[in-house]
Amino acid sequence: MSRNLPVLAAAILLAALFTGPAPPLIGPARAACDPGDRIDKSTIDEARQKIEGAGYRAVRQLRKSCDNYWHGIAMKDGNEIRVVLSPQGRVMRDGD
Repeated sequence: MSRNLPVLAAAILLAALFTGPAPPLIGPARAACDPGDRIDKSTIDEARQKIEGAGYRAVRQLRKSCDNYWHGIAMKDGNEIRVVLSPQGRVMRDGD
């Protein structure tokens, strides 16, 4: 039993370290934002639906920025286009 004592002590120490409260998870979108930025509750599915509703297809790589604009890539008229969806619901070519 005395040979197992250091292993048992290490196990107890590790268990004590990992049973405390878990740190809050910060998603990738929030990690780059300033503390004062207010992120709205719009979802990727909502953004995809609005972009598709504006005539775009094959919407992919959607990412939300700290100013609540959704950026992605989509197809329109056979061309691959970078698109952006404003918080007000306006779909535009990214950069316009």
